Amino acid sequence: MNVALGLLGALVAVPAWAEPTPAEVQKIMQRDFHPRGQATMERLAQDGVQRVCTETRDKPPAEVAKALEADQMKTIAFPQGSLMGDWKRGEPIAQSGRGLTWADKAGEPGGGSCYNCHELSPKELSHGTIGPSLRGFGRTRGASPEIQRYVYGKITNAKAYNLCSQMPRLGLSGTLTPEQIKDLVALLLDPASPVNE
Repeated sequence: MNVALGLLGALVAVPAWAEPTPAEVQKIMQRDFHPRGQATMERLAQDGVQRVCTETRDKPPAEVAKALEADQMKTIAFPQGSLMGDWKRGEPIAQSGRGLTWADKAGEPGGGSCYNCHELSPKELSHGTIGPSLRGFGRTRGASPEIQRYVYGKITNAKAYNLCSQMPRLGLSGTLTPEQIKDLVALLLDPASPVNE
């Protein structure tokens, strides 16, 4: 019993300052990450937006977030016309987690890994819960040009809408092509998509 109380006391006594700083974490990552194939050391370098979010623990001042979100919005190239592709091509993209690893060929389009963080189709039992459920997304929001634009932009660069979003910038990073993003827009918005059953 005394041993258990001693351990509990030791855990409670760990000072808050013992948490590693972002710089210390970066050093550890640089020490332990080894480049291989297309997975180079450049991947460890944070851009300005990522650095702001890291240093403010995802809570930058509102005026800073607003200005940086506006800058991120400028990175999104919206194609002309409909932004909805084919949901039937979108479903495998949402399911796939391949792409940009050391074993993948550089330049080949990857997958969206959408199910890693979101619930989409009610038929898919295995899905993540880090992001919000997208089940019924188009059924509740419709498929207007404004909604298509929002979804296309959010997939392309989520940080344009929420600076410290944990969602990857799938278009900006080159993980997905514009056509793949259109197919994901259709997956989320097309009434015939399993997402909207």
